[in-house]
Amino acid sequence: MEDVRAKKRELRKLVRSRLKAMEQSDIASESEGVWDHLFRLPEYRDARSVGLFLSMPQGEIVTDAALARVLEDGKTLYVPRVGLDFEKCDMDLIKVVVSHQQTDEIAHNVAKAHRLFYHDWPRNKWGIPEPPTDIDHEAASPGDIDLLVVPGLAFDRAGGRLGQGKGYYDRFITKMRGDRSREADSNGAGKPLLVAAALEASFLEGEDTVPMSEHDYPMDMLVLPSGPVSISQTKDS
Repeated sequence: MEDVRAKKRELRKLVRSRLKAMEQSDIASESEGVWDHLFRLPEYRDARSVGLFLSMPQGEIVTDAALARVLEDGKTLYVPRVGLDFEKCDMDLIKVVVSHQQTDEIAHNVAKAHRLFYHDWPRNKWGIPEPPTDIDHEAASPGDIDLLVVPGLAFDRAGGRLGQGKGYYDRFITKMRGDRSREADSNGAGKPLLVAAALEASFLEGEDTVPMSEHDYPMDMLVLPSGPVSISQTKDS
């Protein structure tokens, strides 16, 4: 286990340096490519509800236009909320509610869409806007989210994912799926479909792989600026 942790630390250091070296204009361009491919997926078209993160100010794929697109497409949108207790490393995804007027504005002006529901939200310690904790919001329950777009630092062809190291998404996915089943049933097991969205700098080429622990969830799909990557096998350890 300690060997896996050490390998993860080294890989995080490597990929963070790659991302830090990227110009913001290149990140924006690659982000556009990722969303162009992701929104063409039949899995996205068939999804009634989507979980999507709000991006960090820098060094990460940009999600502003993607958030607007999900609402424009008439899908139910859920976004993460960590809250104030960062040490707990727990996270919910909160349902975003917008008016019909706001939805119409999104359809006609994607550039300002991000101002419609989160520009006034408080920012957490990473500079990411979050739903206010003093207002009632509907948190996702198992089966509510059909497709979850998952961020991360590094990904490989086997679906391996390396996060920031706090385990927020692994804990959330465990709450939603209950186990590692990939098959959905009437109770929501197997949901949500896990779709990784990543910049090229986060993709491990060739035989390089992400070190995985028993609590790490493999992704079902991976989308890069160059297009979807076929997941070659399931990683269980």
